[in-house]
Amino acid sequence: MFKNRNRRQRGFTLMELLVVLAILGLLVSLVGPQVLNQLGGAKSKTAKIQIRDLEQALEMYKLDVGRFPSTNEGMDALVRKPGDATGWNGPYLKGGKVPKDPWKRDYNYKYPGQNAELDIFSYGQNGSPGGDGEDADVNNWD
Repeated sequence: MFKNRNRRQRGFTLMELLVVLAILGLLVSLVGPQVLNQLGGAKSKTAKIQIRDLEQALEMYKLDVGRFPSTNEGMDALVRKPGDATGWNGPYLKGGKVPKDPWKRDYNYKYPGQNAELDIFSYGQNGSPGGDGEDADVNNWD
């Protein structure tokens, strides 16, 4: 009785396992880069969303104070009242602090802006102007 059971319980051969592993390796090599590209673009998209949120907070600041914060006051004016900001009704950002970009750097802010009424931008992953892909600048005027 036990002899028949052993004959029916055959496992996979080494060749069959190698073929399955080769197929899995091929699938990973085809799908892997696509997944990584999607993950990479997520940081740029996050920066774009954060910049839009900062713009909205700055608009609320302007409604209350009557002007945008100067370049020197910076976006810290959204969480701490500048000395001469009458009508300030902040903080205008949740959490009481200005967020950093997805690469852990401060966003750049200029008012008056060179490209829009006010400029908010990040230099991307490489931290320097220009670049492609994740190194590209993210801003509020494109």
